[in-house]
Amino acid sequence: MAGHSQFKNIMHRKGRQDSIRSKMFSKLAREITVAAKAGLPDPSMNAALRLAIQNAKAQSMPKDNIDRAIKKASGADAESYDAIRYEGYGPGGVAVIVEALSDNRNRTASNIRSIFTKAGGALGETGSVSFSFDHVGEIVYKASAGSADAVMEAAIEAGADDVVSDAETHTIICGFESIGEVSKALEATLGEADTVKAIWKPQNTVPVDEEKAQSLMKLIDSLEDDDDVQNVYSNFEVSDEVMAKLSA
Repeated sequence: MAGHSQFKNIMHRKGRQDSIRSKMFSKLAREITVAAKAGLPDPSMNAALRLAIQNAKAQSMPKDNIDRAIKKASGADAESYDAIRYEGYGPGGVAVIVEALSDNRNRTASNIRSIFTKAGGALGETGSVSFSFDHVGEIVYKASAGSADAVMEAAIEAGADDVVSDAETHTIICGFESIGEVSKALEATLGEADTVKAIWKPQNTVPVDEEKAQSLMKLIDSLEDDDDVQNVYSNFEVSDEVMAKLSA
């Protein structure tokens, strides 16, 4: 399992839940506003908005917050956000992809570059690391959606490429272009998913020791703490022994 999701869970367990939750709601609201502004404000007529709302609900975002984010898109003073991807290297040569929604490209680029530099990494050109990732769809269900075999069968029928099941979730991977049709087919069989989104999945992972893992943990936490950053992906791998130490 790649380290980013593991570290994210650790950071949540270590505290700052209220701050993290507030920032998460703010970023989810921005995604909803952008999706609503790009199409119709009706989720039944706007697939991107429907997915953004679905993901917000999965994080227990209040309905009032969701409604405000949709209404904000039609306001005369609605901000205009650009979707930007940054690519770079963290400690140990680990590849990092950062997705942002920004209303000021210069500010965001400066902040991201500074975070990489302070962590001992370096921001690269677009395309410098994304070639080592696959842009795919990720559909996540709770374990209660069904047995691993049942979910695997449903995923195959829906046209997905892979399924990883554990005690808590079923993670289904599909082609980027087929996210909509695969998620719709799965919904008919398994019900509404927890999250449906496009991700950058590393083709190979880089093992890191405890020292590098700690540095990467700080880098990713700092990136995710930036208001403009929506998602961070990386290709490092951490042993169970190191993870246990970091979780203590």
